[in-house]
Amino acid sequence: MASAAEKSRVPEGLMAKCPGCAKVIYNKDLAENLNVCPNCAHHFRLGAVERLRSLFDNEKWTEHFSNLSSNDPLKFKDTKSYSERLRENIDRTGLKDSMIVATGKLAGINVVVCAMEYDFIGGSMGVVSGEKTARAVELSLKNRQPLIIVSCSGGARMMEGALSLMQMAKISAALARLDRAKLPFISILTDPTTGGVTASYAMLGDLNIAEPHALIGFAGPRVIEQTIRQKLPKGFQRSEFLLEHGMLDLVVDRRKLKTTLTRALRFMVATGSSVSKNTTELSGPPQN
Repeated sequence: MASAAEKSRVPEGLMAKCPGCAKVIYNKDLAENLNVCPNCAHHFRLGAVERLRSLFDNEKWTEHFSNLSSNDPLKFKDTKSYSERLRENIDRTGLKDSMIVATGKLAGINVVVCAMEYDFIGGSMGVVSGEKTARAVELSLKNRQPLIIVSCSGGARMMEGALSLMQMAKISAALARLDRAKLPFISILTDPTTGGVTASYAMLGDLNIAEPHALIGFAGPRVIEQTIRQKLPKGFQRSEFLLEHGMLDLVVDRRKLKTTLTRALRFMVATGSSVSKNTTELSGPPQN
């Protein structure tokens, strides 16, 4: 009898099964649809580089602070050493940490964008990602450009202990300076956005936008249920639930995100004269 591997003539990695509708989709078709299922609109995770491609005009941007990497300040070790874990993630993703900072144009508007890579230790926020985000705020202040942060994270990086928790206050303080300078900050929350990231900058946007059905919260639902010993309501900590309870401003399909950001930025920039003088001409209807 032929084995299962011999029976299948489909090359591995050619297709993906949607967890929402159980339909099988060609990976090429999925990528062309921004990793959104064309049948049920389930949002697969999108890598940081792919995210930047989907937002910047002509898929062009300039990356900043890419040389920063952690030096394992606590010499942490669990099942393996943190330094070894870092090397493995750097080799696999081609990134030195979980955050990419880039500048470019979104619908003709100069912006600073931070995108988190979940494949790098669960998109966790450590000293390097915190430093890069704080520097992105400084870049936004220096060039008087709007800031967009795309969160996709399990929270603070435990291998860096209290040093990772300090990034929450550091980034929040930097964003307060951005607010005083009257520069727009748009926070985009994707699946998942949890832990210290949610408890700090992810919820501090002038406009908080989430993707459909994204898990957003501090502690996980299972931990909360065990703590309060009550059954949580259906859809708890999903983006639609948070929108209904006033924690978010919008829930937007990824395929419409750039159009939504264009409208928001044109409104924010046009009403802030200190910003608009350093951006391109904003006349005319938004471009899809």
